Amino acid sequence: MKTKSGSNGLYESVIIAGFGGQGIILTGQLLAYAAMRAGKEVTFIPAYGAEVRGGTSSCTVVIAEKAIACPVVRNPDSLIVMNVASMNKFASSVKAGGLLIYNSSLIKDMPAIDSSVDVLAVPVDQIAAEVGSPKSSNMVAVGAYLAKRKVLTVEQAAEGLVDVLAERYHKTIPLNTEALRRGAAFVRQKAE
Repeated sequence: MKTKSGSNGLYESVIIAGFGGQGIILTGQLLAYAAMRAGKEVTFIPAYGAEVRGGTSSCTVVIAEKAIACPVVRNPDSLIVMNVASMNKFASSVKAGGLLIYNSSLIKDMPAIDSSVDVLAVPVDQIAAEVGSPKSSNMVAVGAYLAKRKVLTVEQAAEGLVDVLAERYHKTIPLNTEALRRGAAFVRQKAE
């Protein structure tokens, strides 16, 4: 699946959603910083629930070749959902012909969505555990997204980890990079 490109070039909107503690905002920041490093135009809008860890969390990222007129996205080109509540809230908003990636480790049932949406179930929690870093499930999801949409490479995302992780967490960069690669590898294996 390719991203939307027209006379203005690349324009990709993505919503990432889950619960607090799944690294949802960090995932959006990673996409935004990696896209900026790649010379793209970017907007990033986080949305936190009123709750603390465990509450709902989402963010919107737009990546484009040209200036972005409006950062508000109601119907994203792509959606990455990490929990059931986020699936129920956002799944029906994906554009016709869009992409929906979901955490099949936690989400078992799909709500009714447009049949033209490309749906990809990724057991992100399981893959992250196999990597040895259960907290890296968000990186598995973004690796799968990048392999499917090709707006950036996994390597570009991995380079962006330095920008979004506090220095005390830089020791986790190799594990997070492996989680990105494993998410992308999952998509490539499904395509074979």
